[in-house]
Amino acid sequence: MPFFEDFAFDDVPALGGVDSAAFKQGMRLLSAGVTIVTTAIGAQRIGLTATAVCSLTAEPAMLLVCVNREAGAHDPTLQSRIFCVNVLAVQHLDLAMLFADRTRVLERFDHGQWGTLATGAPVLLDSLASFDCILGQTLKAETHTVLIGRVQAVRTSPSLEPLLYANGKFSSFVNGAG
Repeated sequence: MPFFEDFAFDDVPALGGVDSAAFKQGMRLLSAGVTIVTTAIGAQRIGLTATAVCSLTAEPAMLLVCVNREAGAHDPTLQSRIFCVNVLAVQHLDLAMLFADRTRVLERFDHGQWGTLATGAPVLLDSLASFDCILGQTLKAETHTVLIGRVQAVRTSPSLEPLLYANGKFSSFVNGAG
């Protein structure tokens, strides 16, 4: 039997699990970089604020993003098969909050300087880094979909200070102010 194989959690005996409130409290203490994940279908630009982003492989360059299936950008990203992960700097705090606000969807791209790279997904031109991706694989995980993207282009501004999120607050790497 191979070491790696596909299985469902239904195939594994549960040990009792953990209370969701305790899990959420623990996860709030895990610091994360703040990103805006964007996609486009024709002229329509869509995006959301996300912290569940990480590198997957360097050869080939791939990353993953976890997106709630109820998020407005979820279905359009699956449809377009492109997305860009824009890593935010401290000056993007207001933009992070705007893209997280479900009531202000129509005005999101009225703020910030936007362009495109290889795929046509919106790229925040003054972000700390942008990873322009084509969607390769997806994995359904309860309320979320894990999007696996193959990076087509990268742009960076390494002199900027990253925007972080932990314990319900935004902060900066250097001074911790938020």
